[in-house]
Amino acid sequence: MRRPSTARTTTILLASSALLAGLTGCGSGSDSDSADGGGTLEVWTRSGPEAAATYERVFEAFTEETGIQVDYQAVQEFDTQIQSRAAARDLPDVFINDSAALGTYVSQGWVVPVDPESISGHDLVSDANWDVTVGLDGEHYGIPFSRQAFVTFVRKDWREQLGLPVPETWDDISALADAFATEDPDGNGDDDTYGMVVPGSTERGYLAWWASSYIWQGGGDFVTSTGDGTYEAAFDSSGTREAVSWIQEQFCTTGHVQPGALTATTADSTQFVEGRAGIYVTGPYNFASYDEQLGSDLFEVIPTPAGPGGTATLAEGENVYLAAGSDMTEEQQRLAEYLISADAQRIAMAVDTTDNSQPVVRLPVNTDLDAGELRDDERWNLVQEQYDTDVRTFPSAIDFTPVKQAVAEGLNILLSDCGNDVGEAVTSINEAITAELEAQDVTQ
Repeated sequence: MRRPSTARTTTILLASSALLAGLTGCGSGSDSDSADGGGTLEVWTRSGPEAAATYERVFEAFTEETGIQVDYQAVQEFDTQIQSRAAARDLPDVFINDSAALGTYVSQGWVVPVDPESISGHDLVSDANWDVTVGLDGEHYGIPFSRQAFVTFVRKDWREQLGLPVPETWDDISALADAFATEDPDGNGDDDTYGMVVPGSTERGYLAWWASSYIWQGGGDFVTSTGDGTYEAAFDSSGTREAVSWIQEQFCTTGHVQPGALTATTADSTQFVEGRAGIYVTGPYNFASYDEQLGSDLFEVIPTPAGPGGTATLAEGENVYLAAGSDMTEEQQRLAEYLISADAQRIAMAVDTTDNSQPVVRLPVNTDLDAGELRDDERWNLVQEQYDTDVRTFPSAIDFTPVKQAVAEGLNILLSDCGNDVGEAVTSINEAITAELEAQDVTQ
């Protein structure tokens, strides 16, 4: 792991130490004696009702095994509410959230370093997954919990109705989107279907999140490491311009993208399951709910169609973060150890439930478990294969959130008017990324 300069490391650690000191006493266990097990761990996740039900099973099993009580809260407006709790110096003891948020949490001093070797069961988590928890100073700041690769969902019944093959390239995807928009794939005689579902809002950087796979498939990138913990903007490249040009073509071809895409979040992007759009690049967490709402026989999950730069797709996941200032450090660690155990990961994968519970562990980080085998579902084998062979992640060591936001805002402006110039937009976005990296003092 390349380390930043001593001056930069010292600045980060001093800032984190000051914030940690200010957060002393946070968490719901702060008024109780954690040494005798009398405290209650407050745990937050970013979850809707379906995922929350799965988490509740996990924490119930943890309490049954250890006797440690958990005050679990599923928080949908996670970013806003955790900022409020940090401002009040009252963070939850443990929170589970995106691996890409690590740099943000470290820079704000919200989380404590973790020594992987001190975590029982750490050897059952791959080095590659532990690497995603490393900050700019070379320390680990989270415990891997879940990983996933994004995949392409296609309305199989529509594709077969039109006699079209499974798409293998960008040209194939574009042609399929056009057919779904113009050839009445649902056979109802109305002009009411569209090609792709795109969560193109700037909120939480959704448009950059969706576009990332295509940018990498085009041979482009967002930032690159330049060594010694430093980074530079890499958006202004021929690969990125080719990818963004292709994306613009989809937005500017009638019907290829659903109406209102540029204001849509993932919560608004329901057209696929509602039978109004036929292609969606999203995470495998949707399998269970789509099986129930749409029917597993009506859609398929396909290998990533190749762009000119390959088949790379976005890989994401969640880490377990131990909050700074908690006085329940032993209980924090015991929960972290439990969450990477085979028992907890299996419960979190929702493989033993009789309903269509949403899994909160998609691909397990525990190497004793195999997602496809446990679920007896070839779609999960495809996700695992994609994750193992050709994925990219947002850099987690830096505060990537404002970088992603800058990209989303720049792309949103570009795509709002088909007369806008791709080259100018890409250059402008690259300048915004550079400014953000400079503000974080992570450039050479």
